[in-house]
Order: sequence, then structure tokens, then C-alpha cells
Amino acid sequence: MEKYGEKSHLVLEKKRNSYLLSQASWMSQPPTSDEGKSPPPETNGTSTTNSHCHNNSKTLEQRHHERKQAQRRLALALVICIIFLVGEVVGGYLARSLAVMTDAAHLLADVTSFLISLCSLWLSSRPATKKLNFGWYRAEILGALFSVIITWLVTGILVYLACERFINVDYEINGVVMVITSACAVVANIIMGLVLHQHSHGATQLQHSAEGNHHHRPNASIRAAFIHVVGDFLQSISVLISALVILFKPQYKIVDPICTFIFSLFVLGTTFKILRDILVVLMEGTPLGLNYNAVKEKILAVNGVKALHSLHLWALSMNQVVLTVHVDTVDTVDPQQVLKELTLLVYKTFNVHSATIQVEQHLDQEPDCWYCQEPKD
Repeated sequence: MEKYGEKSHLVLEKKRNSYLLSQASWMSQPPTSDEGKSPPPETNGTSTTNSHCHNNSKTLEQRHHERKQAQRRLALALVICIIFLVGEVVGGYLARSLAVMTDAAHLLADVTSFLISLCSLWLSSRPATKKLNFGWYRAEILGALFSVIITWLVTGILVYLACERFINVDYEINGVVMVITSACAVVANIIMGLVLHQHSHGATQLQHSAEGNHHHRPNASIRAAFIHVVGDFLQSISVLISALVILFKPQYKIVDPICTFIFSLFVLGTTFKILRDILVVLMEGTPLGLNYNAVKEKILAVNGVKALHSLHLWALSMNQVVLTVHVDTVDTVDPQQVLKELTLLVYKTFNVHSATIQVEQHLDQEPDCWYCQEPKD
């Protein structure tokens, strides 16, 4: 009789919709082609799990959900922004107010940034190619960067026009139309802010990911759009205040360019934080919310890991963390088992998009290797 001790067969597990290797049946019976029979019983009451390197990661599903949600929010905000943009342009023209036109120009910048963000989200969903083997994820970061640049450009133009009004005071402003238009702009920015608001905007909540809690990192495009809307809301408030002043005190019409100048500078300031985060991604820096030393300690705590080197933490986008590391194992452990445990740890604890772990023997290490040195603080 033919022995099956060195062979294996595949068993269909319907719940997972995948083929798994059933070790319990290796010695008990030969393989069968009858698919109608139930799988052989498993020993010790334990179920066999697939240790494929990506099975423990839910980031792909989360990424699809996050992208769809971002697209819906941006599309709704875009429609609202276009409607109020048209109304504000008409109102600013009738009121002959530079402050209102300034607010309308910022809405135009918002429309442009929303379109860029939607385009970048679509590009980031395209599959990887042999030339772009990580896919188009960086398109989202580039879209957010262009959005910031557009805001700076429009703000610079408006500051220039405000300075001109300081020099030339020969202009009249319709206070009633200005008040109505600016009040509508405030309402529009509140609505867009509610549409674009995310529950996590900073590093405080993100740092919980290092402890195993999987909070979503804020989407870069949504975050950039939200910063735009916050700046526009504050400027709309200033325009409304200046409109009320001009309505009751027409001789104080100089507040129109003053408000434009002050709050244009404030809008510029709101973009610095997101620009910093964009540059961290483009410079392959450690992603927001991950601590290098915390990740290192978690990996070293795995049984059988003696040391590590070449630990790299970076990101394709705000939500696509990548980890690579070389681990030095003790001679008494099974390297493949250590690899499985590390893979499970990395995906479940840090929720990374992609991880590459190289297991090495202690005898192969070279302490003086320049590439293996730990980075400075």
C-alpha cells in the first residue's frame, strides 16, 4: 500500500472560501476526489489557520471603505461649494465688496482642491504596474500638496488687492447685499465643515495604534479640504463682521481690506501643519502616530528574536504604512515560526499596509556593517 506520510492534500473550508492544508489527515487516510464528503476531523479540537502573509491584514478592506467614504464626502462638499460660489460671486459683484469677492475666491480654490482630491483618490485606486509597483497611492499626497499651493496662490492675490484698497480709497460698498451674502457664506462653510469632518485629525488618537487599537488615520485629501473649509469659515465670519460695520457705519469701509488682509494670513497659517505632514510622507519619514522605539520593543518582545536591524517605517500615503525589518533569531527556535509570529504581530498591532520581514541567523551578523546601524534620535 502507498504511504501518505510525506504527502498532503487540500481541504475546502467553505466558511473562509479558501483551500487550507489539513495536517490532521496526513497519516490517517489517503486523499480522495469525492468533494461531497466532509473534511477529516481535526486533532485536539483546534482549527487550522492559514499563515499567508496578508491574511492577518484588514488594511485593504479598510482602505476601500475609507476611499469610498472620502469620495462621497468630497463630491457632496463640491456640489455645495459650487452652489454657494455662484451666489457669492453675484453678491460680491452687486455689493462691490472686495472682502466678499475674497471669500468667493477662496471658495473657488476649494472647488479646485475638491476636484484635485477626487482625481487623486481615483488615481490611488488604480492597480499597481511593473513601473509603479506600489500603485498610485502617492497621487493622494500630491493632490493634497497642489491644494495647499492653490490656497497660497489665491491668498497672495487677495492680499495684493487688499493692499491696493489701502492706497486707493475711492470705492463704495453696498452694506445690505454684503451682509446677506456673507451670512450665506457662513452657513455654507458650516455645512461643508460638517460634511468633511473626521473623528481623528491629529496624532493623539493615532498614537493608540502603537498599542494595538486600530484607529483610522485621517484621509489626506479630506484633511486638506477640511483645513480649507475651516479657513474659509473664519474668513466668512470676518467678512460678516465687516459687513455689519459697513452697514451701520459706511465711513468705516476700510475694514473691508483690513479683514481681507488679516484673515488671508490666518488661512496661510492653517496650511502649515498639513504641509508638514505631506513633506514627512514625501521624505519617507516615520508615519504620524507611530513611534520607532515602540515598534522596535514590540518586535524584540517576540519569543526567539535576539536583535533587529534595518527597521524602516514609512508610508505611501497618510493611511498606507509600510514596515521592513531584519530580525536576528536564536539558534534554538524555528525561524519560520518566528516569522509567522512577527507577521501576525505587525499586521494586528500596527495595522500596516505592507510588511517585509527578513529572518537571519546570529552567525550571519556583522556588528560593524554601516547599513545595519540603528538610526539616530
